[in-house]
Amino acid sequence: MTPAPSRRGVLALTAALAALPTFTATAAPQRHAGAPAPDTDPRHRLWWQAPADERSMIEQGLPVGNGRLGALASNDPGRELLLVTDATMWTGGLNDTLDADGQFPYGRQDFGSFTLLARLTVDIPDHDLSAVSGYRRTLDLARGVNETSYVRSGVTYRRQLFASRPDDVIVLHFTQSGGGRYTGTVTLEGTHGEEPAVSFGATLPNGLRYGAAITAYGTGGSVTVEGPHIGFAGCRELTVVLSGGTDYRPDAASDFRDPSLDPMKLARAKVRAAARRSADTLLRTHAADHHALYGQLDVSLGTSTAEQRSLDTWERIRARARDGAADPELEAQYLQFGRYLMIAGSRGSLPLNLQGLWLDGNDPDWMGDYHTDINIQMNYWAADRAGLSQCFDAFTDYCVAQLPSWTDLTRRLFNDPRNRYRNSTGKNAGWTVAISTNPFGGGGWWWHPAGNAWLCNSLYEHYEFTASRTHLEKIYPLLKGACEFWEARLLPMTLPGTSREVLVADSDWSPEHGPLDAKGITYAQELVWALFGNFCTAATELKKDAGFAATIAGLRKRLHLPQVSPTTGWLEEWMSPDNLGETTHRHLSPLVGLFPGDRIRPDGSTPAEIVEGATALLTARGMESFGWANAWRALCWARLKNADNAYQLVVNNLRPSDGGSNGTAFNLFDIYQVEKGRGIFQIDANLGTPAAMIEMLLHSRPGHLELLPALPDAWAASGSLSGANARGGFVVDLRWRDGKPTEARIRSVGGRTTTVAHAGSARTVTLKPGATVTLKGFDR
Repeated sequence: MTPAPSRRGVLALTAALAALPTFTATAAPQRHAGAPAPDTDPRHRLWWQAPADERSMIEQGLPVGNGRLGALASNDPGRELLLVTDATMWTGGLNDTLDADGQFPYGRQDFGSFTLLARLTVDIPDHDLSAVSGYRRTLDLARGVNETSYVRSGVTYRRQLFASRPDDVIVLHFTQSGGGRYTGTVTLEGTHGEEPAVSFGATLPNGLRYGAAITAYGTGGSVTVEGPHIGFAGCRELTVVLSGGTDYRPDAASDFRDPSLDPMKLARAKVRAAARRSADTLLRTHAADHHALYGQLDVSLGTSTAEQRSLDTWERIRARARDGAADPELEAQYLQFGRYLMIAGSRGSLPLNLQGLWLDGNDPDWMGDYHTDINIQMNYWAADRAGLSQCFDAFTDYCVAQLPSWTDLTRRLFNDPRNRYRNSTGKNAGWTVAISTNPFGGGGWWWHPAGNAWLCNSLYEHYEFTASRTHLEKIYPLLKGACEFWEARLLPMTLPGTSREVLVADSDWSPEHGPLDAKGITYAQELVWALFGNFCTAATELKKDAGFAATIAGLRKRLHLPQVSPTTGWLEEWMSPDNLGETTHRHLSPLVGLFPGDRIRPDGSTPAEIVEGATALLTARGMESFGWANAWRALCWARLKNADNAYQLVVNNLRPSDGGSNGTAFNLFDIYQVEKGRGIFQIDANLGTPAAMIEMLLHSRPGHLELLPALPDAWAASGSLSGANARGGFVVDLRWRDGKPTEARIRSVGGRTTTVAHAGSARTVTLKPGATVTLKGFDR
């Protein structure tokens, strides 16, 4: 047996794989000898006592993924069902024929939709659920493994499921102890009309080619191809291997296709290559790769009771809501589950969409698209904060690949006279996006002028966390193009009752309520103000475009920034003292300067009336909403250092979903109630809530770190956070007791000077890149 991979070796392999395109032939991964990885600490293991109902897979199926290829698993003893996805399996296209109102079509064929790749079933007829005992299934977050075990006729049966990034396959491995045997069939079928087969290939109406393949091998019995199925009989062990994908290429110049790629042929090659290795070897290779990322951050929020620990995950969720007692280990597991989804869903392919990487059918709400007015941004708020900066790359690469198409659409279509959001200046430059985007450069629904600024600000924030000049070079064309758009769009306006002239955004909609054509909406003003500042810093750092940067800096000084309404006492959402929308609306669009921006700060640097107005608006929005909206509220309250409200919103998202209500499903997916009795999975809350939890423990902006800014009583007794990235180019390890930091270890990954603050006191730290300092004595 070969040794397990070293951490250094796996990190190097992870970095190399991150640069690969979507579905492609690769060299065989490096194998290392060693014993199998030890069992995971129970803190990192979720468990259940029932399989998923095939009719409720999105709420009960357990997710696995390798960043591109994913599956939801039922874990039924007698009929294992995998719903298999590839991140690029999309209908639709460029969608560049506008509707009569100058906006984009938004259907499953014109704009397109994320869809399933395949269904895999493993039928074992004599293992019906009613015939087994001791059923248990787990999700090992640290190793990325879904395991099922049960007893039948005195024999313990066990199966392991994982999606390997190094081998680019999904593996199901069946074992037993006690003399048992497996007999049954394996069936692969497509979801777009393909007949069952051990491999298939086809083409969607948009020309996207796709394919999938399976193989199986066993010991102590027979495994044979039986027409469209694989049959197995009398096997002591059985291993099933699946791969698949599409010919998508992230390149607008090639129409987002790779004509040289035959997906079915490549899928066959991948399963054959993997089948040459033992299941144990495949598992060790996968687990080392997964844990190299997962192990970059650890968090402890306190100790739960023995009674809480004795409950399975679903019963624990229900007990937390029923009893109202804090369960800090469960809350830490929820944070880590979000990190697990990021690793499983965002590596080497398209970024996480509204569904992440997981589906239960071909008709997801909102097409499973990329919403640019909060959702795709929220999907990546946790990546850097939670020690998963490598997983952010899929978002960056997507934006870079789409830029030529976004630029082309903007220049050809944005000033269409039917578009109510067109530039009344008559000028047009740079690029922007629609509210919805797809993988083919296309937009859907309505134009979203400020979407370019928000995307750019998210990409720039990643630079603030990592201090990566390579990343900054990569995103610079996006930043510059967005600034060119806004240079053409901004309008001069004299503020009523004054002689002061300011610049305001042209007609727009504050997502997603109120007037459809208001000028100077706070949402746009704040995002553009941040964009201009980020571009000027980038231009200086990269020594580019000094003249244009000076122009943009001049425009920034003239931007109108919101004021407090004398009527409501809230920060104005529109350039009006009146509330023109829904008081408790789900979006916090006028508060983007509080979070994710940091122009509005409760530290004395922002006028008190602005902070008070933002607080009053946030209060008016309420504490009850959809999961992603609660996560955004929690982040804003954390910025305002209100631990009680931030924590309550986290707890609200942990409430069990009942009959489609907002909350947490059986499998921990967040459920969004679209109408009474019908809820859908939307991944943003699963990622935004962990971001809020970390922001409660560590706030950062370039030049400033604040320890425990919003620590709730439930976590105050003792805890730790290690491996958290901080803006400014630092990594922080933090320990606390009785609500106060006991030790903070600051390591530079490019940052040099920062203040480290807690409870009103601050210290200045200066480090060389790679150096570390440990700070203590915060309790004095």
